[in-house]
Amino acid sequence: MTATYTFDVFSSLDGYGAAGGDWTGYWGKQGPELLDHRLALYDTEQRMVFGAHTYRLFASMLATAAEDSELHDPWVSRMRHLPATVVSTTLEDPLDWPDATVAAGDAVDVVARLKQESDVPLRSHGSLSMNRALLAAGLVDRLQITVFPVITGRTGAEPVFRDAADFDLELTGSRLLDGRVQELVYRPALH
Repeated sequence: MTATYTFDVFSSLDGYGAAGGDWTGYWGKQGPELLDHRLALYDTEQRMVFGAHTYRLFASMLATAAEDSELHDPWVSRMRHLPATVVSTTLEDPLDWPDATVAAGDAVDVVARLKQESDVPLRSHGSLSMNRALLAAGLVDRLQITVFPVITGRTGAEPVFRDAADFDLELTGSRLLDGRVQELVYRPALH
């Protein structure tokens, strides 16, 4: 049996995964429904998969953030305590992350192997360049995009699908959270 792989990403309406300027996390649009939903997503048994860059960002941000910071929202804490694989050719075990191991090699090869060997679903939050490669290789089963109602044309950073291949998307689910944030779940197929 092959484990399901979900690429889970936050995005502005214009396709950026982050923004500079005076934008805060969640672009300032989080509400209780979004946060409760995110917590529930991470309540089931699953394995996280991160690229080295995203792992370094999460580990650094969480290590320096105040305990009352949104970086320590309950869903993030729960995500951090799930088993994780960090795909990297530069990092070495042990990592500053509970129950995380390094898998050296090409992300496509590592995730193809994980999909065959894992007894639980796989999920990646962020890790944009790694997930674009996994999409192109046909390894992403679910693309879960949480779209925040903002346009960050001047300050947008990290275009989610920069240089990605072309895909047809089959909508398999959608949800409106807090009356303003849209979660869209797609089954991607190379066009």
